[in-house]
Amino acid sequence: MLQTIIHYSLKHKLINFLFVAALIVFGIYALMNIPIGAVPDITNNQVQVITTSRNLATEDVEKYLTYPVELEMANLPGVKEIRSISKFGLSVVTIVFEENQGTYLPRQLIAEKLKSAEEKIPKGFGIPFMGPITTGLGEIYQYVLDVKPAYKERYSTTDLRTIQDWIVKRQLSGIPGVVEVNTWGGYLKTYEVAIDPARLRAINLSITEVYEAMSRNNGLAGGGYIEKNNESYFIRAEGLVSTLEEIGNIVVDNRDGIPIYIKDVAKVKLGHATRFGAITGNGEGEKVLGQIMMLKNASSKAVINAVQKKVASIQSSLPEGIMINPILDRSHLVKKTTLTISENLILGCLIVILVVILLLGNLRSALVVASVIPLSLIFAISLMYIFDLDANLMSLGAIDFGIIIDGAVIIVEYIAFNISREIKKIGVILPENRRSTMDKITEHAAAKMMRSAVFGQLIIIIVFIPILSLSGVEGKMFRPMALTFSFALIGTMILCLTYVPMMCALFIKPDTKNKKNISDRLMLFLQRLYQPVIKAALNARSVVLGMAVILILVAVFLFSRMGGEFIPTLDEGDFVIQPVLKTGMSLDKTIEMTTRMEKIIKRFPEVNQIASRIGAAEVPTDPMSMEESDVIITLHAKKHWVTAKSKDALADTMKAAIEAEIPNVEVEFTQPIEMRFNELITGVRADLAIKLFGDDLDLLYKKAIEIKNAIDQVPGAADITVEKTEGLPQMTVKYDRRKIAQYGLNIEELNNIVSMGFAGLSAGIIFEGERQFDLVIKYDEANRKDIRDLSESLVKMPNGQQMPLSTFASVQYTTGPAKISRDNTKRRIVVGVNVRGRDLQSVVRDIQTIIQSQVKLPHGYLIEYGGQFENLQSAMKRLMIAVPIALVLIFLMLYFAFDSFRDAMIIYSAIPLSAVGGVLLLYIRDMPFSISAGVGFIALFGIAVLNGIVLIEYFKELKSHGMHDIHEMIVVGTTNRMRPVLLTASAAALGFLPMAISTSAGAEVQRPLATVVIGGLITATLLTLIVLPVLYSLLEVKKRKKKAINILPLIFLLVPVFMSGQTITLEQAIQIAGNNNLGLKSASLEVQKTQALLGNYLDVPKTGVYWGYDHNNLTESGDPLHVVGISQSFKLPGVYAAQKKLNQQQATSSETRLVLQKEKLTHQVTAAYMQAVYFKSLIKEYHYLDSLLSRFQSAAIRKTELGETNHLESLTAQSKYQANTLKLIQAEGDLGEAKQLMKYYLNTTDDPEPVEDSLTLLAVLPKRIEDHSLLVYENSLLDLAQAAQEVTIKHQLPDINLSVFNGINFNNHLRSYPGFTAGLSVPLWKQAYKSNTLAASKEIEIRQNEIEKNKNDLIQYQNRLTSQLAMHRQAIDKYTQQIQPLQGAVIQSAEKSFQQGEIDFFQYILTLENNTDMKMNYLYHVYKYNQTVIELNFLINPN
Repeated sequence: MLQTIIHYSLKHKLINFLFVAALIVFGIYALMNIPIGAVPDITNNQVQVITTSRNLATEDVEKYLTYPVELEMANLPGVKEIRSISKFGLSVVTIVFEENQGTYLPRQLIAEKLKSAEEKIPKGFGIPFMGPITTGLGEIYQYVLDVKPAYKERYSTTDLRTIQDWIVKRQLSGIPGVVEVNTWGGYLKTYEVAIDPARLRAINLSITEVYEAMSRNNGLAGGGYIEKNNESYFIRAEGLVSTLEEIGNIVVDNRDGIPIYIKDVAKVKLGHATRFGAITGNGEGEKVLGQIMMLKNASSKAVINAVQKKVASIQSSLPEGIMINPILDRSHLVKKTTLTISENLILGCLIVILVVILLLGNLRSALVVASVIPLSLIFAISLMYIFDLDANLMSLGAIDFGIIIDGAVIIVEYIAFNISREIKKIGVILPENRRSTMDKITEHAAAKMMRSAVFGQLIIIIVFIPILSLSGVEGKMFRPMALTFSFALIGTMILCLTYVPMMCALFIKPDTKNKKNISDRLMLFLQRLYQPVIKAALNARSVVLGMAVILILVAVFLFSRMGGEFIPTLDEGDFVIQPVLKTGMSLDKTIEMTTRMEKIIKRFPEVNQIASRIGAAEVPTDPMSMEESDVIITLHAKKHWVTAKSKDALADTMKAAIEAEIPNVEVEFTQPIEMRFNELITGVRADLAIKLFGDDLDLLYKKAIEIKNAIDQVPGAADITVEKTEGLPQMTVKYDRRKIAQYGLNIEELNNIVSMGFAGLSAGIIFEGERQFDLVIKYDEANRKDIRDLSESLVKMPNGQQMPLSTFASVQYTTGPAKISRDNTKRRIVVGVNVRGRDLQSVVRDIQTIIQSQVKLPHGYLIEYGGQFENLQSAMKRLMIAVPIALVLIFLMLYFAFDSFRDAMIIYSAIPLSAVGGVLLLYIRDMPFSISAGVGFIALFGIAVLNGIVLIEYFKELKSHGMHDIHEMIVVGTTNRMRPVLLTASAAALGFLPMAISTSAGAEVQRPLATVVIGGLITATLLTLIVLPVLYSLLEVKKRKKKAINILPLIFLLVPVFMSGQTITLEQAIQIAGNNNLGLKSASLEVQKTQALLGNYLDVPKTGVYWGYDHNNLTESGDPLHVVGISQSFKLPGVYAAQKKLNQQQATSSETRLVLQKEKLTHQVTAAYMQAVYFKSLIKEYHYLDSLLSRFQSAAIRKTELGETNHLESLTAQSKYQANTLKLIQAEGDLGEAKQLMKYYLNTTDDPEPVEDSLTLLAVLPKRIEDHSLLVYENSLLDLAQAAQEVTIKHQLPDINLSVFNGINFNNHLRSYPGFTAGLSVPLWKQAYKSNTLAASKEIEIRQNEIEKNKNDLIQYQNRLTSQLAMHRQAIDKYTQQIQPLQGAVIQSAEKSFQQGEIDFFQYILTLENNTDMKMNYLYHVYKYNQTVIELNFLINPN
């Protein structure tokens, strides 16, 4: 199959070029449209359910909002985890689903459950809704509305918030890929009715009455329409208030005809809603921030570009003096990571090309290999686009072109070698035949090496299968890399089948100069260094193996001390500082504190901009209390830094500066995306979350503080914070139900007074054009500042009297929980730890030891470790499954390839040897083990075994072709295969070099992976060239197994190369084929079938019998007759005669076809038989040369050891011996293919073996072209067509119809009436007959033309064959008459002269080669002569 594809590609180069052009065009299209991001989106499949209630305390939120939602969501299918946070006025429940549930199915399931959850939440407490469809990468663009200095006094933060909500946000919301535009900070404008309690008391009104008056006097209605004067007048009652004055003039009550207006008891003004969050920036005070959230799975780059264009267009529509100032723009990170990817790909490509040129030694070959790199990349990008895979740091940034083009290198190198080897044959071929000859050489070489290339690429792909099985965060991080790598390898395989052979045939030229290039000189230098080392290793095998075991043990020891982390932290280029302030701190105080911090941080020249997000946004996807804030710091490029050289050092400096000026403030440092990922994936923002579970919040907090103090001095544990769950200041109102009942009140009325007066209650909406603002009632600011204001709130009795709230309740200061966090319905508190300057695993190990020894937990309380450490533990468990699976798959591939446990284990030894280098280089570079490094080890193991395969396969070839000395075989094998071993390893290792040394954005994730592969390949290559040969020599058995294994086809089918079977002559082969060939049997059955049909010409139609009863046919007595009769139709005799002739001619035609089939089969069997004899004769000659060259190789090596000659003579002898061995292997393979072809023609299960092993000239048999079976068959078809035409004409004659009947009368006078009818059926409608006659005549013409054409073709073919026969005969005669008589003497003379020192080794080899070439040329001409004779004797139609 592979050879068929290669053959088709070489034959149809234009189609091949069009395929490559189509690939390039589609690849460019895919590149222009593929989603581009910075890193893979590792957020788990989650949905947030948010419920806001401005009036409920934390415990009430948990009880009335969080618990009902959790309860409904717990039984949904596919739920993995449920987390929740309950704060004052806010509940956020996060439901994590299995990944296979998709994005929208969970939301649909939750939407159905939210209805029942809403029914369980008391009315007015809040309505749950789902958060936006976004992820940790969703915050792609954040901006603030800045005011130019000249306009500072014109705009308030309320104005900025209104502009954001009604101008900017509305225009940004329509962008494709934008799922939410969140607003943060500023004051939300309201129309406020500020009640003066003193005035209410004086007029004896309640705040409830004012609220009801406002609600009743702000509305509109419709009254249908009235028809008048043929027009419809629609009735509209407009009662909406629109100005402060109209609100103030609303009547609350009427006392004795005197209205009491709202303005009499309250101040009507523009106010703002109660705030739970704010924004500050650059130390300049409050600002308004817009946060653009990207839809899940959207393209970051495309959405950001669209946002940037929209922002630019919105800028012109903003009021004068206002501008949009981007604070956090994801496009910067995307650009930086894209630059990193580009650098890695370009540098990796250049390094690989340089290595290939240097080690391949052929510029044209190297350019062909190099051209595969962009094409395989384009193919991978095309499949990424088709399978909707993002282009990011992991999917494209981790591609190693050295691994990808390994198969192409093998094929191109072998094709170039074959072209150079066949240089003499190419040189004498005419220019018009040169291209076809190049195609044949290329096809043969590519087909032979394609299996090797496919095997190597299959191993890499199979190794990536366990990576594809990873799930969770590590699966989302590394699965794109495995997919893209596999896509590129598949593309390379396709290109190696199509594009590479075509380019080699067109582009590569034979090397005619035969002079050493830099590659040859380099390899010669390395071989001179290597040979003493391998010889010493073979003489000290136990020492070598012992050192290898020691290295492995050292690597295991270092690995156990290395520590671990989940995934290296990506340097996003920005900071996020999270200050830890006092629980319950007011929003104004938090704003003051963050502004102070901003001013301190702004002093650092590395800082570009600062924006602080305080509390919760309008859509609180990131629930923070008012004392919590995220200080986002964008930094300048590192080249402009002066304070510090690293981010960790800069963070420490900033932290010291903040703590020096603002005492008692703790700060945590993290990064925007990292913080969001941590929070969404694990529910906490820190690298390590120490989760303490229990029921009592006070006890949980106490134990958390105890843990914090215990681990405070652990090295590497930075930013240790305890989740603020306690200390929220509260004014608690506790009702006296006895008094409430005594005065005829109820709890609802009192609660409404508290909510209305202090939180405010909306009484309607005020419209300003399209803009809408709440109309809110509350006490004025002077009367809602103290607990006394709350206790003195007036309550109107049913009798009209007013009494203070303190009459019915106790109002006092208390503290309550600030936040209640739950994991899977269990309360917990978190001690957060960020890790800096040390690996995560070792820090956790120290922390676990301290907690176990110093912290005692009550019964029912437990500790779990989450955050990044939780991800690390989960990923380590999966790697413990994935890595063994990869190792088992590799071993199975090796075992099925070699069918030998011993050989598979020898090659398998490369895996621990490669692991040594990976561990050592990680240790030298001071890198902990991470999931990135683990994936690198998986990839390394697949690459490492390839070199072992190359060596073991070559050792087997040498052993099977006469080299019995194990040491000699290993030295020769490793020396000769050093080039492909070094080429494969160095290209793969150096391809990863840019990733390993890169300091660009995002390189942190790739660096451990590249480090492992490079270090592993270095040791694997060095140890493969030393330890593996030593192992092979140690385990090699003396007894040789008499079978040969062709390694690569075993991956698909185990087929022995050497066959043993029955010995047959040509006549026996033809006889067996005649008996067994299925095609011949079918033709024979066809003859029997036509002979059986000879008698069907007399096809008389069926006889008809009928009975009738007819009232129109009456007897003399008037009774109807009953008629019984028989009818029969006949054709005219001429028709039956014509049909008989047609049947006879069909039988004759099938017989001539059988003869033709027999002659074709005889021709095919003869050609295959003589081809096998030809290859046997070649093998005979190669065996003779093998004995000569083996003897002289040993002599040359011995002379070199004694110093009698230089090392070059020894190397040349060895290379000539190996070249002859390769020719012998090729001839044996060709013989196997020829015998397989014979086996196919003979249709036998035995393996046929020709008796002859030398060629003899065949005789040309006399034969006339006119007697050729093809022409006989064609003439029979002509006769058949003429007979068919005659039948068609005869069918136009009339048919004869006869009928005999008898009529009977069944009355009293019984009587019969006999009769008969005769007639003709005449074809009046002759169009169909005419068409059939015309078609029959055309068939005759076609047959006549075919006969003439085939006769001319046979004559021309005979002339051409006769000319070729004469040419081959001339070459044969020249050899037998002039060259052959001298050959023996020349060989004897050369051998004697060489032994006596009259000629050197090179002159002897040249003489031997010339004689060999002449003998091989003679055998070739004899083979071609016999094949021409076979064609002449049987003259099969060339078409």
